[in-house]
Amino acid sequence: MRTIGLLIVLTIGVYVTSPFWEKYADDYIDTSFLDKIDQQVQVGIDYVKDQPLFTESVETFQTAITELPAQLVEEKNRILPAPIEPIDKPTLKTPTEGLFSVHNIEIGAPKDSVIAEIGEPKRITANEYGTSWQTYHTDYQNFFMVSYDRENKVNGLFTNNDLIASSLGIKLNSSKEDVRKALGKPLTYITKGNTNFILNEDQGADTFLIENLYATIFYDVHENNTVTAIQILSENLEKSKPSVYAASSKSLQEGLELQLFDLTNAARVHHGVRAVKWDSLIQITAFDHSEDMAINNYFSHTNLNGESPFDRMTSDGISYRVAGENLAYGQSSSIFAHEGLMNSIGHRENLLKPDFSLLGVGVAFNKENQPYYTENFYAK
Repeated sequence: MRTIGLLIVLTIGVYVTSPFWEKYADDYIDTSFLDKIDQQVQVGIDYVKDQPLFTESVETFQTAITELPAQLVEEKNRILPAPIEPIDKPTLKTPTEGLFSVHNIEIGAPKDSVIAEIGEPKRITANEYGTSWQTYHTDYQNFFMVSYDRENKVNGLFTNNDLIASSLGIKLNSSKEDVRKALGKPLTYITKGNTNFILNEDQGADTFLIENLYATIFYDVHENNTVTAIQILSENLEKSKPSVYAASSKSLQEGLELQLFDLTNAARVHHGVRAVKWDSLIQITAFDHSEDMAINNYFSHTNLNGESPFDRMTSDGISYRVAGENLAYGQSSSIFAHEGLMNSIGHRENLLKPDFSLLGVGVAFNKENQPYYTENFYAK
C-alpha cells in the first residue's frame, strides 16, 4: 500500500508540474471541409489520458484515491470529475395538431401556455429571422429553443436532445432512410421572392416543406446518419427572411455567439462531457480573428501576419495547458454552423474534448452579411 501511495503522489506531481516543463506543440491542420468549416487546430497535451504512468495506474488511482492527502483532493476532483447525473425528460406525447412537437410544444402554441408549462427561458438571443431564440435547459440537459411571432404564438422550435415527437414516428436517432420514407423527398431549394436558393445536400441535413412548416432534420454522419437535431419553422417565418443571410447587427452577432456556445454545451452534456464555461478574455481573441477574416476576405487559422491561434492567444495574455480552435464560414445560422462542426471529425473532437473547460465564440460579418465563426477552447 505504501508503494501505491508513492505512485499516486508521483502521478499527481507529474500532472501538476507538467505545464512548466512540457513544451507546447505548435502544429495544426489547415484544410477546408464541410462547406467552409475549417479543420481543428489543437495544442498542448491531454495529460490525464496521455501520461503513461497515470494511464497504467488508473484503477489503483481510483480505488486508493481516499488515501490522498487532503491538499490533493481538489486536484483529484479536477482529474476525475463526478459523472453527469441524468435528469428526467418529459413524457413525450404524440402531437395533436401538427406533425412535430418539441418538449410537447407545437408550432402555433400560445406563449402563455408554454411559460405556464415550463417557466421562463434561461436566455433570450436575437436570431437570423428577426425574432429571438428563447433557450431552455437544466444544466444543458433537456435543451431546446423556442421562437414567437408578433401574436406571441410559437413559430420556431429547435432541439438536439431527446425531446422530438412526431405523428409519423420520427424521433431522435431515427434513421435518415426512415425520415425520407415518412416525409418524402427533401427540398433541393427554397424560394424567396424571385430567387431560388439551392440547399446543399452535403450539410448533413434534409429540409422538408409540409403542412405549412419547414422542418430541417439534421443527421449525425458519425452515428450512421441518424437524427441528431430538428429545427421546425412556420412557413411565414421562413419566408420573412428575404435572403439566405440576415442583415448584420450587433444583436445578431451576440446572438449567434451565445447560441453557438449553448449548442456546444448541449452537445457536450448529451455525450456525457462536462459543459465549458464562457471566457470573456478568449472571446475577444475569437472575435478579433473572425473580424480580421471578414474584413480581409480570407479563411484560415493563420492570419495575414503569419500568426497562429496560439500566437494570438499568447498576445492576448492567455495561458493554457491545452487549447483548440474551430472555424466555420458561410453558414446562415449558429445551428447550421454547429451541426456542420459536429459532422467533421476534427471539430467534433474539439467540441467534445473533456479537457477543455473554457470557451469563447466570436462572430463577424463580411460585406455580404456572411458570418465568420471562431471557437477558441482552452484549459488552464
